[in-house]
Formats: sequence, C-alpha cells, structure tokens
Amino acid sequence: MKLVRLAALCALAYTPALAAAPKPLRFEESARIRRVGGFSVSPDGRRVAYAVSTPDVDANASRSAIWMISLGDSGGGEPRKMTSGDKRDSDPRFSPDGRRLAFLSNRGDSSQIWVLDLSGGDPVQATSFPTEVGGFTWSPDGRWFVVASNVFPDCTDSACLDATLKARAASKTRARVAERLLYRRWDSWKDGTRTHLWKVPARADGGPAVDLTPGDRDAPPFAVGGGTDWDVSPDATEMVYASNPDEDEALSTNADLFLVSFAGGSPARNVTSSNSAFDGSPRYSPDGKWIAYRSQKRPGFEADRFRLMLYERATGKIRGLTETFDFWVEDFRWAPDSKSLVFIAQVRGREMLYRAPLAGGDPAPLWTGGGIAALEVKGSRIVYSTSSLSRAPELWSIGLDGQSAEALTRVNDAIFGDLALGQVSERFTNASDGVKLQAWVVKPPSFDPTKKYPAVFFIHGGPQSAWLDAWSYRWNPQIWAAYGYVVYAANPRGSTGFGQAFLDAISGDWAGLVYDDLMRQADDLSALPFVDRTRIGAAGASYGGYMVNWIAGHTDRFAALVSHDGTFDLATKALETEELWFPKWEFRGWPWTSDLYAKWNPMPHAGNFKTPTLVITNERDYRVPFGQGLQMFTALQVQDVPSKLLMFPDEGHWVLKPGNSCVWHATIMDWLHRYLGGAEADPKCLEMVYSVTK
Repeated sequence: MKLVRLAALCALAYTPALAAAPKPLRFEESARIRRVGGFSVSPDGRRVAYAVSTPDVDANASRSAIWMISLGDSGGGEPRKMTSGDKRDSDPRFSPDGRRLAFLSNRGDSSQIWVLDLSGGDPVQATSFPTEVGGFTWSPDGRWFVVASNVFPDCTDSACLDATLKARAASKTRARVAERLLYRRWDSWKDGTRTHLWKVPARADGGPAVDLTPGDRDAPPFAVGGGTDWDVSPDATEMVYASNPDEDEALSTNADLFLVSFAGGSPARNVTSSNSAFDGSPRYSPDGKWIAYRSQKRPGFEADRFRLMLYERATGKIRGLTETFDFWVEDFRWAPDSKSLVFIAQVRGREMLYRAPLAGGDPAPLWTGGGIAALEVKGSRIVYSTSSLSRAPELWSIGLDGQSAEALTRVNDAIFGDLALGQVSERFTNASDGVKLQAWVVKPPSFDPTKKYPAVFFIHGGPQSAWLDAWSYRWNPQIWAAYGYVVYAANPRGSTGFGQAFLDAISGDWAGLVYDDLMRQADDLSALPFVDRTRIGAAGASYGGYMVNWIAGHTDRFAALVSHDGTFDLATKALETEELWFPKWEFRGWPWTSDLYAKWNPMPHAGNFKTPTLVITNERDYRVPFGQGLQMFTALQVQDVPSKLLMFPDEGHWVLKPGNSCVWHATIMDWLHRYLGGAEADPKCLEMVYSVTK
C-alpha cells in the first residue's frame, strides 16, 4: 500500500498559494484566515457539508456558515454557501436519507438544531430544548435525534428544565454551593447540572423528549479521550454511551461503556466494567456485529496509550486491535464492509491515517501529514481535515487503499497566495542517554542566511503533548516568525507520538530529564549560525508555562520569558485544579504524602529570578487557576525584576475570542520587541486593552 506524503500533495494541489507573496503572516493577516470546522459526508458519498467560521476582531466574536461541495468532482467542485453565516452555524449532519441537513445554530440565542431541506427553502428550527444542545446525532430512520445537553438531573421532562431555568434566572443572588468535587471543569461551573443524552423528535409534533441517561451522573462524561461518546445501533434498537461509574469523578479517569435499549424496561448494562481505566468513543460497525472503542489500561493516568478495542455484541467478548502499536489511536471510523477501521495517530511530530483489519495484523499506514483533525469514511473514500505548519486546515479525500489523494476545499487559497511564510524544517538532537529529540524550526519569511536573527524557544503544554506539523490559531510559529523570530518548537521527553516509554518518562520527573532535554535543544538553537544567541527568548503555556517559571529560577540564558497559564506553586495548584487525578498521578500522591511537589516546585527558586518575564493568566482558567499567575507576577515585582501581567476575565485555559487574541499577540510581540528586537506589535491591538496599571 502506497504511503502518500502531505508535503508533495500540498505542492501539487495548492500551486496558487506557493507564488511569491509580499505580506508576512502577522496577526492582522492571520485574522483574515477563515476556519474550516466540522463536516459531514452525505450517505451516498457524493457531497460534503462543512462549517467555515470567520473571526470578527472588533466584535470579539466569530460567525460561521455551512457550505457544501460535490465530492465526485476533481478538487471538490464549486462550493455552495448553504446558510447566511450571520450567527454561528456549525456541526452539519446529513439525514440518513440525504435529503436534509441538520446543524447547530445560535440564531435563536440558544444553541439548537436547525434543519435545511436540501430540495429548497430556508432552515427551520427543529428543537427548542430548554437547555442548550451541545452535540447531536440522527436516528437511523431520521425521525428523531439523540442530543447531549447539560440538564438538572432531578428533571425528567423539558417542562421541569424550563421551570428550573426560569427560577434560577429570577434569583437575586448568584451564590454557589458544592458538596462534592469536580464542581467546575475547564472554564465552567457545574451549577448542579449533569450532561445527559435525550431522545428528541426531529419534528415539533413528534412527541415529548425523553432522558436516555437519567440520574446524578454525567453520561456521557467530559471525556478524558475526547470525541463523541455515544452511538446508535444501525437497527435503532439500542444505544451505547460512556459514563464514569466511580464515586469520586475528580480522582478518576475511568469511563465504561453502557448499553441501553430504546424499548425501555431494563437498566443500562455496563459491558466494560472489568477495566478501571478509560473506555470510550464507541462506534457500531455498519453490519451491527461489533462496537469499536478506545481504551486505556492504567487507571488515573489520562495520558496512557489509547488502544483500539472490539466488543462483539453476540458474545460479549472483547479483544484489542492495536496491542503492538506504540502510538495513540485518536479519532476512528469503520470501513463500509465492517472488516477494517481507519484511525488517526500521532507519529514523530506528524499525524497519520492508518487502517486496521479485524482479521489481525499491524495497522497499515495510508497517509502521513501534517495534522489531521477529523475523518469520515463513505464508500471507498476517506474524507478528513488536514493542515500543516504552513497551511490552515482544508478538507481532503483519499481512497481506502491509500491512493488518489486530492484536496476538496480551497477556502483560503486567495489569502495564502498573498502571504510570505517562513521555511519549516526539522532538527534532531541527542539527549544525555542518546535518545533522539525532535523539534520544528520555522524561519522568518524572506530569510537571509547571512544575517543574525532573534529567536524564541517554544515549550509545549500537556505535559503529554507535542508540537506537530499542524496549523494552530493560538500558538502558531508562522505568526511569531513573521515578526522576525526564528522559532524552535521542541519535543522533549513527555511528548506524544514518540512511543509510550518516551511519554511516560516525564511523570514524577517534571524538571529532571525533560529539563536536560530542553536545555540541550536550546543549545542546538543557540548554535544555529543565523541565530543571535544574545537575543533568544523562551515561551510556553500550561506545562510550558510551568517550565518557563522553572527556567526563570534556574538559568539566565534567555533574554526574555513568556509564561502563559503556568504553575508557580505545585502544592497550591494541586488543590485548586478540578481534575485531581492529574497531580495525584504526576506527583505520586498529595502534597502532604509526596516530596515530588517540593522537589519540582518553581516557587522556592523565585529568589533567583532575573529574566524579564511576561505573565499571562485568565480568570476562568480552572485547570491552572489564575492565582498561579498572580503569584508568579508578584514574586517578580517584589524583586524588581522587569515583568508584566496580562489577564483576561472572560477566557479559560486558552485565549479563544478574536479580539482577545489580538491583544494577546500584540502584548507578547510588544514584550519580545522590547527585549529581543523583533518587529513592533500592532498598535491597534494594543489600544484594545481597557485597563492598564503602570
């Protein structure tokens, strides 16, 4: 089977975008890029519906519309805009007969399902569920939906939900009370709600909505593994969904698969209770004989290897398909004949498509990227979203045999045709034990090898994560390179896609071997002949922010630092964060039972701070609560170390709103310009800051 490489295909399919272009990709240009989102392939495999969002920096919001292309035409055919895009229209889903297109929209000021008859007419609101619809699937006969929504578990019908919402809105107080853990998640408080799956008619006269997963339990949960955690059987007799049965959800990465009959009369049945770690992302085979799902083996470890498993419905037997495959199985889909599955996996800084046969044997590679965000399989074709460090996501198609890859959408061809992008390359460095360490290097556009450039050393979050050859709308090396910096994105120990042993090495050793890895990679950056070693900065978010804080107390080799949502005091952060299984696993216990918190804590080393540091934190960040950033900034200020604090009251762990992103980029570039000498920041974005204390 031929392995197709993304770089060659991009050169072939995106010829107009490769012409010489005068504009560097600074923030104002990046904000013009339209974002290809969720997509759906019609049942006959001839059409693809997809969402395209457009950032509005001035409004600090985004709008999105649904588009459609013909899959049969070379290159995807001429796209048609199916919705106005005045609001947020997203997540299109073809009906089983292909005659209607359902999608989520907030055009009624609440996220609900709208349906467009493809024979003509305007979209019609299909659901008026009291609480917002967060995700949905069609029933096999197209008469109803399964919707996911955060509801009050004591309510058994939509009238109760509506009355409870109105009573809460009328309350003069906003006090919160908690009597259990996991009372907030990422950027939201639970507020007494649970995620449930409901059966909702596709027509207003179709009958009442029915709670399919009742009880004081999230079903499906906020999945450790991500993805859609439910599916409906092909014959519409039952549904499979994931839920965490453990008493202390904040301490558990467990999820089990439950089967429930649509006929009712019997409770949901747990079919993976023998595994105390994660089981989720279930999908029925087209012939109905199997349920494929992703699974982990080590309870409490959210970064354990995700395996592809099979549950045989007739016998209840379970077996693995990827036991010898040393990489994570990410999103996956069944082949139409139910004899194989296609899945995404990170492999050494890239994402790839693989095909795993049910008969056994090693998964076969079909495509190597780039980044791959999602996929669907219809007929003999795979449709997927892919990107690279030099190209924003577009939809592509390839045969199940790994042949005949082609680009379907060209949403941003005109924009990229006007851009000058930096050259991307890989670097490999030996660790202290001889292990190869990989990194991506992005040079400034119009690079001149005879000049010396300032540089920024990127440290990724996670810590179990990686810098990929993939586009990002947040930490995008091309944008930083456009301001005149050489960007070095390092993948040290703990990075995904380099085997599970490489990843496991960081747990319990947050600033030991991985710090040595990073310093060796920083040495490699400093040795590049076109880098001015006196003008190198370091920047990172989440774990990367933690490592920047650690670096600040252990070396003054960098001229400037940027710490985004980084942990300053491991002990206090361990008890402030919501997912308590994470610190408990990473530091082998609690602050009062494990000395690893003290060993790897940046706070006791704050007396060594000398490097000018920009600290970024967000009030709605419940993963690394914003007090960590305030502590870091205070420690710098009381010691008269040049420092600056940037805080967003309306953002969580990430900066997502377009206007906020404008301010985020400008503040960072202004800081780096001050200490490293790159290009000046966009003054319009700096002027958007409404509160300044000097």
